[in-house]
Amino acid sequence: MRSAIFAAGRPRVGDRKIVDAPPPGAFAIRRARLDDLDAIVKLECESFAEDRVSRRALRNFLRAPQLPILAAVMDGELVGYALVSLRKRARAARIYSIAVATRFARRGIGLALLQASEKYALMNGRTALRLEVRYDNAPAIALYEKFGFRQFGEHVDYYADGATALRYEKTLVSDPKRKTSRAPNRLG
Repeated sequence: MRSAIFAAGRPRVGDRKIVDAPPPGAFAIRRARLDDLDAIVKLECESFAEDRVSRRALRNFLRAPQLPILAAVMDGELVGYALVSLRKRARAARIYSIAVATRFARRGIGLALLQASEKYALMNGRTALRLEVRYDNAPAIALYEKFGFRQFGEHVDYYADGATALRYEKTLVSDPKRKTSRAPNRLG
């Protein structure tokens, strides 16, 4: 995973639906839509010098039936996103990419995207959430570890510049009162 997280704090995530209309100055997490494509591509280019997800790939993800891109929105502006991959018959979901605009750092957006990704994984019957992060991205690593991720491996020469990726996983605990299925579930 390519990670541009530099935020921590309290998210605005509801029980069944992700909040769509926060008060001014607050942010909400919602499903990304096709009309978010330009903003996601812009954030992707600002966040990653290399190893970017292409515009075409992002468009395909936005059209996918599982709706795997979650968007953080503040005052109508997309300020962060997470791309969560669900492979068939896999027990784990994978955060493929997560980014928060630098000017919105330290407002809880990164944490909210992680929590929404966890909720998305649980709603789709997954028991774990995985990600990769550059070995030298200390702010992201600190956030992941604080959120309960544990390192379980690494990929040497993973990134275009030859940097190593650390592999992290978080075991998910679902609400025993709520049934989960492997069928895609729709949030908000």
